[in-house]
Amino acid sequence: MFRDLVRGAVSGVLATTAMSAVMLAGDRAGLMPDQPPKRIVRAVLPGHRHRPKPGEKALGALTHVAFGTACGAAFGALCGRRRASVTLGVGYGLAIWVVSYQGWVPMTGILPPISDDRPGRPAVMAAAHVVYGAALALAVNGIGRSTGPAGPGSGDPRG
Repeated sequence: MFRDLVRGAVSGVLATTAMSAVMLAGDRAGLMPDQPPKRIVRAVLPGHRHRPKPGEKALGALTHVAFGTACGAAFGALCGRRRASVTLGVGYGLAIWVVSYQGWVPMTGILPPISDDRPGRPAVMAAAHVVYGAALALAVNGIGRSTGPAGPGSGDPRG
């Protein structure tokens, strides 16, 4: 189980990196001018919840990676030793998006729900979570598993 958690956590870091590239592209395209992780951190830091604060960008990036790592660890534990299909990973990524951006994020007043959000952000965030889920499944399947023939050092007991 510990190996599954670690494999999932490392995969979560990789998947969050891929996801962040989609979010940054959406930002540069003008579809999402404020990154949601930064907005969440801004709301939690002391002071007016909607005013910019020093360090929010870096702390937003750090907490985003931490959240993606934790979700990856959970995914690794759920999958265990079974291979994760990309479809399962994409569904998992979209479930995180819906639970977060239709659930706890709007309930705390940080951002509006998906259905009421500004045009562009929901599409970027959906695409980013699809990328997260697909990358997560692929990474979980690839990390710590032998892809070559059985032999010495392959982890195969026959080797």
